[in-house]
Amino acid sequence: MPKVKSEKRNRLHHEVQKQGILFNKEFGQHILKNPLVITSMLEKAAIRSTDVILEIGPGTGNMTVRMLERCKKVIACEIDTRLAAELQKRVQATPMQYKLQILIGDFLKADLPFFDLCIANIPYQISSPLIFKLLLHRPLFRCAVLMFQREFAQRLVARPGEKLYCRLSVNTQLLARVDMLMKVGKNNFKPPPKVESSVVRLEPKNPPPPVNFTEWDGLTRVAFLRKNKTLAAAFKINSVLEMLEKNYKLHLSLRNKPIEENFDMQAKVVNILEKLNMANTRARSMDLDDFMRLLLAFNSEGIHFN
Repeated sequence: MPKVKSEKRNRLHHEVQKQGILFNKEFGQHILKNPLVITSMLEKAAIRSTDVILEIGPGTGNMTVRMLERCKKVIACEIDTRLAAELQKRVQATPMQYKLQILIGDFLKADLPFFDLCIANIPYQISSPLIFKLLLHRPLFRCAVLMFQREFAQRLVARPGEKLYCRLSVNTQLLARVDMLMKVGKNNFKPPPKVESSVVRLEPKNPPPPVNFTEWDGLTRVAFLRKNKTLAAAFKINSVLEMLEKNYKLHLSLRNKPIEENFDMQAKVVNILEKLNMANTRARSMDLDDFMRLLLAFNSEGIHFN
């Protein structure tokens, strides 16, 4: 009798195994199975009985049911209808079913309701846009405890001068206080991902910084085009000068002002950098105050980045 090939059980979670539901790589589905990691994440979030919690990618609900035991309500956003049905079934005919709201669809396209906390083991491929969707959401939430790929988490908390310090670090730290909480190994998931993970706590700054984030993001995008080069070098790139000149002319047009005779955007930019003594400064060494000074200097001259 021919030998039957064994089923790849490591691809299946015990809650959905009977239905033969395979985890979808496209959605980055890796179920957090270690109850100790879940307990630690929930403790770090300091859940109150009156809290509404947003969870992104609840999977089969291992963390969801633990949150439902502690809070007023969980809003679970799940893109996979199979797992959403499994989660609904898991709480059916229990007191928890009335505390669970499932939003089916792409989190990045969803209109977010009010929530106090966000706790999630998120799909790693949407980490960056997810963070800024959360941090720019209003009203502000109290904090988020999120699982990320380890290197991404390290970029979030990196400080000026460190190897992983980048535009992501600056933009996130403008909007929130960021703390690394713990490392989580691959074997805490089913199926195990190819990368190590870390849990990060994000606490939005309240009140938010008095800055137009679109402008700020535009400035950091230019500054980090060549993070190891000087600002003078970054701002001499033709595409950057063309963008700034276009925005400057629009600024003048909206105010019915004529453009200066013999106008030269590169000279104008160099003049601003030299006034701040930042022409030879590199983005990798700049802190939030440095970027704030730079943005204000450009804006005061009518030069915008949005």
